[in-house]
Amino acid sequence: MTRLSVNVNKIATLRNSRGGNNPNLIQVALDCERFGAQGITVHPRPDERHIRYADVYALKEVIKTEFNIEGNPEGKFIDLVKEVKPHQVTLVPDPPGAITSNAGWNTIKYIDFLKEVVQDFKACGIRVSIFVDPQEQMIEGAAEAGADRVELYTEPYAKTYLTDKTKAIAEYIVAAQKAAALGLGLNAGHDLDLNNLKYLKDTLSNLDEVSIGHALICDALYYGLENTIQMYLKELN
Repeated sequence: MTRLSVNVNKIATLRNSRGGNNPNLIQVALDCERFGAQGITVHPRPDERHIRYADVYALKEVIKTEFNIEGNPEGKFIDLVKEVKPHQVTLVPDPPGAITSNAGWNTIKYIDFLKEVVQDFKACGIRVSIFVDPQEQMIEGAAEAGADRVELYTEPYAKTYLTDKTKAIAEYIVAAQKAAALGLGLNAGHDLDLNNLKYLKDTLSNLDEVSIGHALICDALYYGLENTIQMYLKELN
């Protein structure tokens, strides 16, 4: 079964736009769990423009499914993850001003850094996933760094899917096979939605987890949050 982790960053963005606590991020996360989501993902950034560091601590107290924290492994983020001890940390190479994640790690160039970070987190009992482009060499580097999983960056898949889904999935099939051969778990995320999710899941038989935020929250404006989560789960299973 491929698990659905709901990224609640957009809920925090909406809350922060007016101040106060509406919508209530914690309640939305709990509702996502209640409606069937098997995990909650957050991606705190240094400027706290959506998820705040305080949100991460508050969510840790109440989340009963899998808690996944994404981010660039630098000082404050590393300290946060080691204190909170989520089930999974996903290492993403975001520059400070990035609007959203737009590339995976060059695991060859940064192998020494990634080895150190991965070892540090795993020593705390945290599963480590590395965000990578669907390239065999990058997956090999993630394995060498000691990661437990890789998360495939799926924006290129989502864009090409609209015109040629066979071409869109081709390099992801190779990447998934490489991950399996190296004993790595497989996650995926970025621009996945109700149009392209089922094909990805059906084609990549070893897909453990998808992390979806923007599209799911947009769909919830039309279909309602509970119904939307059920729709995504139906596409996955």
